[in-house]
Amino acid sequence: MAADIFPRKKPATSGSTTVQQYHQQNLSNNNLIPAPNWQGLYPTIRERNAVMFNNDLMADVHFVVGPPGGTQRLPGHKYVLAVGSSVFHAMFYGELAEDKDEIRIPDVDPAAFLAMLKYIYCDEIDLAADTVLATLYAAKKYIVPHLARACVNFLETSLSAKNACVLLSQSCLFEEPDLTQRCWEVIDAQAELALKSEGFCDIDFQTLESILRRETLNAKEIVVFEAALNWAEVECQRQDLASSIENKRKVLGKALYLIRIPTMALDDFANGAAQSGVLTLNETNDIFLWYTAAKKPELQFVSKARKGLVPQRCHRFQSCAYRSNQWRYRGRCDSIQFAVDKRVFIAGFGLYGSSCGSAEYSAKIELKRQGVVLGQNLSKYFSDGSSNTFPVWFEYPVQIEPDTFYTASVILDGNELSYFGQEGMTEVQCGKVTVQFQCSSDSTNGTGVQGGQIPELIFYA
Repeated sequence: MAADIFPRKKPATSGSTTVQQYHQQNLSNNNLIPAPNWQGLYPTIRERNAVMFNNDLMADVHFVVGPPGGTQRLPGHKYVLAVGSSVFHAMFYGELAEDKDEIRIPDVDPAAFLAMLKYIYCDEIDLAADTVLATLYAAKKYIVPHLARACVNFLETSLSAKNACVLLSQSCLFEEPDLTQRCWEVIDAQAELALKSEGFCDIDFQTLESILRRETLNAKEIVVFEAALNWAEVECQRQDLASSIENKRKVLGKALYLIRIPTMALDDFANGAAQSGVLTLNETNDIFLWYTAAKKPELQFVSKARKGLVPQRCHRFQSCAYRSNQWRYRGRCDSIQFAVDKRVFIAGFGLYGSSCGSAEYSAKIELKRQGVVLGQNLSKYFSDGSSNTFPVWFEYPVQIEPDTFYTASVILDGNELSYFGQEGMTEVQCGKVTVQFQCSSDSTNGTGVQGGQIPELIFYA
C-alpha cells in the first residue's frame, strides 16, 4: 500500500564510489572478501566498516528476520551493532546477555532491518517509500534515534491528502507528535480529499473516531458520512463479515453518532443519509423533524456544525485604482509567482471586479509549479461595483510547500474595465507565514509585482 501512496524514489546516479557499489551489492548477497589484504584498500574506518555490512566475513551472530514464510537470514557483528544501538549492546554485552548464534526477529520486515543495518554499518540513510514505516518501527525498537528522525522527516516530506490518514494512525502508534500535527494540518485543510482517499479505509477504529470527532475538518458532512460508510465496508471485509447494512452499522458502533448528520444540507440528508439504510426509521424521522419542527427532538447525533478552518487572506497591494482605459481582459492571462516559508494550502484567489457598476465575471483560475498544473477551476463571481476583492475557489485546497515558487494565474471574461492593484509589495507577512512575490512570464495582460490583478491569495495555514 505504501508504494502506492508515496512518490517513487529516483534511481541512484552512476557516480557511486567503490565502497557504495560494494555494500549496495551486499543488500542481496552475503559476500566474502577474496582479497587477502582487503583492509588496505579502504583508508577510513567508515569504509572498512561498510565492507562488513551484510557480510558473513567474521560474523559472530545471525538474524532470522521476518514472519514465517518470509524470513531472511542476515549476518551481523556484535561489536558494530552494540556501538550503534543500546538495545544490541544490552543483547550482546549486558548483564542478561544470551550467547546465541542465531536470533529470530519475526516482527521486523527484512528490508527494513537491512536499512537499519546499513545505517549502523555505513552511516548512510537509504529510505524507500514502501519500507519507510517498517524502518521507523525497527529504528524505534532498537533505539536508533537519528534513523528514526530521518524516517519521520521522509514521511513529513511525502505527506499528502492521499496518505495523511494512514500516517496519522502510524504516527500515534510510534508516538511522533510532530508528525501527528503535520497529518492533522493536511487532513483539516484537505479534508474531502483525505476522506475520499483509499488510505482512509485502512485506518484503525481509534483513528476513525478521532477524525470523526475533529472540530476543524474542512468538509461537507455528507462527505464525512460517505467516507465512514466506505471505511465500514472495508472493515467488514477485514472481519470476514458480509458487507450488509446491518454489519456496516455494527462495525461503526458508537462512531456513527460522531457524524454530524443534523448539520447536513437538507438535500444531502434526504438524498443521501436518509436513504442509505444505515439509520433506523426512528432516527430518520427524528432528524427530519429536527430540520422542520419548531420543537426539535433530542438526538444522539452531534447537532452542532463543525467550525472548520478560517481562511487567511494575503493582500499584496497597498492601494487600488481604476481608469477609463484599464484594466481590460479579452482572454489574456493575468499571472504572478509566489513562494511561502511554511507549508500552506491555497484555497483560492481574491480578484478585483468591475469599476463600472455591478457585473458578472467568468474566471478560470490555475495554480502551477514548474509548469505542472496542481489545481484549476472555472467559475463565476459577481462584483458589486466596489473596489473590494471577490473570492474565487479551487475545488479542493492545493498543498504548497515552502521555499519554492508557484505560479498563480487567472483568465477573466466579463466587463473589460475593472479595478486593479497598485504599489505592490515583493514580501508580505500574513500571520505566521511570509509570502514573496515575483513577476511571471505567463502574464500577458500586464499583471506583475507592482500592479494588476490577483490581489489576494486565500489560504489555510
